[in-house]
Amino acid sequence: MTILAETYTLSNGVLIPKLGFGTWFIDDERAAQAVREAIEAGYRNIDTAQAYGNERGVGEGVRTSGVARDELFVSTKLAAEIKDYEGAVAAIDRSLETLGLDYIDLMLIHSPQPWDDFRGGDYSEGNRAAWRALEEAYRGGTLRAIGVSNFQNADIDSILEGSTVAPHANQLLVHVGNTPDELLAYAAEHDILVQAYSPFGHGAILKNDELTEMADRYGVSVPQLALRYTIQLGTVPLPKTENPEHMRSNAALDFVLSDEDMASLRGLHIRDYGDDSVFPVYSGK
Repeated sequence: MTILAETYTLSNGVLIPKLGFGTWFIDDERAAQAVREAIEAGYRNIDTAQAYGNERGVGEGVRTSGVARDELFVSTKLAAEIKDYEGAVAAIDRSLETLGLDYIDLMLIHSPQPWDDFRGGDYSEGNRAAWRALEEAYRGGTLRAIGVSNFQNADIDSILEGSTVAPHANQLLVHVGNTPDELLAYAAEHDILVQAYSPFGHGAILKNDELTEMADRYGVSVPQLALRYTIQLGTVPLPKTENPEHMRSNAALDFVLSDEDMASLRGLHIRDYGDDSVFPVYSGK
């Protein structure tokens, strides 16, 4: 069985494939083709967000893939700027309409703060209001699971204080060189699955000599090593590519990293994102 056929089980019993397909920076007009090619390559877990501006194309790719809807797991995210109940209700409906789907498998609050105030002020009340809208859609059946993204442990504590449904997932920046151990431990303790976005560190890790040497020992590429690492952490990596050959290569993960190598990789710090540091999630905040 390949990694594409393996799944985790969310705390509510919903199955989610262990390897996902990310779509950040894939333009809307190209998203449908990229999603179709990913699904043809065997991917069944497709991730997007309102902020990506490509929900329409992603939904088209899902609908025209030739694979039954119930065999696919589709995630999207509530825009980080929406911190009120009414706005969240409208945005959930808008995502369903834009995607052209009857239900969404997982919907997340994209960030605990708006992007222009990332890691800034206290938006706990607004997050709880938005969460209430997600809970209602979850109970109504249009969302099969709900969660958060970029949330620190204290942010989740705040959600849990007033919630009737605990987050099923937290999507975080996780890659070789950036392993947020405290967040991972908290998630495991609370039965929250972690999804690892930017598993290649937005390219920051691909030319690292230490990773290249280790990948050569296993006879794999650095991207394959990086993805295997995040999977052995117990997370769902979400690599993004529009290249079908890379899609297939990213899924060729039929090797296991030794405990010694996992410990070595876990201790690495590679966080020089260069020009991409302009994005809040890579800013070091």
